[in-house]
Amino acid sequence: MCQLLGLNCATPTDATFSFTGFCQRGGATDQHADGWGIAFFEGKGLRLFVDHHSAAASPMADFLRHYPLKSTNIIAHVRKATVGQVSLENAHPFTRELWGRHWVFAHNGDLKDYQPRLHSHFQPVGSTDSERAFCWIMQELSKSHAGVPSVEELTLTLRELVPQIRQFGTFNFLLSNGEALWAHCSTKLYYLVRQHPFHQATLMDQDWTVDFAQLNQPGERAAVIVTQPLTKNEDWIAFEPNELKVFVDGLPQ
Repeated sequence: MCQLLGLNCATPTDATFSFTGFCQRGGATDQHADGWGIAFFEGKGLRLFVDHHSAAASPMADFLRHYPLKSTNIIAHVRKATVGQVSLENAHPFTRELWGRHWVFAHNGDLKDYQPRLHSHFQPVGSTDSERAFCWIMQELSKSHAGVPSVEELTLTLRELVPQIRQFGTFNFLLSNGEALWAHCSTKLYYLVRQHPFHQATLMDQDWTVDFAQLNQPGERAAVIVTQPLTKNEDWIAFEPNELKVFVDGLPQ
């Protein structure tokens, strides 16, 4: 299985603290060493970094830990391969374009015998069940709406689509179009909101404590979504099984 990390923020925020702890799970403190990736939205643009090597040992991941990029929506993934070989094309997150926007998707779980009917526009590049599911979601969203729908409309459509995939197995995922971040829990997912008054946080996977009160202004806010809690001393909230949440400006809606 894999692990997920997502940030949805009210103002552009760097993910150095969370990403540093998360990378340790990619081959150091955990076994998810079959590739990693991270995507940062910047306005309408997108920065995507993927690697089929271990996140804990990857020079590219080390570069990002020392050269923080700021974004309002960030999705990261460390992979334990179950479907599809260890290769660059199978590294999450995956991206597609729809309605003139970048979309980013990462998945944790196994979908058994999942072979959806896909039209010509959305086709997988790699061989994972995850990318097939993403292509099908994009296809069905494009069929359901003629133009860019609101976040509320997209959420309603996703609530109809997700059960059609979930019946094939475990389907924890993160999805973003740069405007909002959707998170679905099939088995395990947690979140917290860091906002004023800010406090200290200590990583579980590395000896690092940050006092967010010294780094953040009162109007700044970030929701952090993750497969397993990243810190020892913060109150993480567990998703309910089969729960879909949407986060906008650092808050669940």
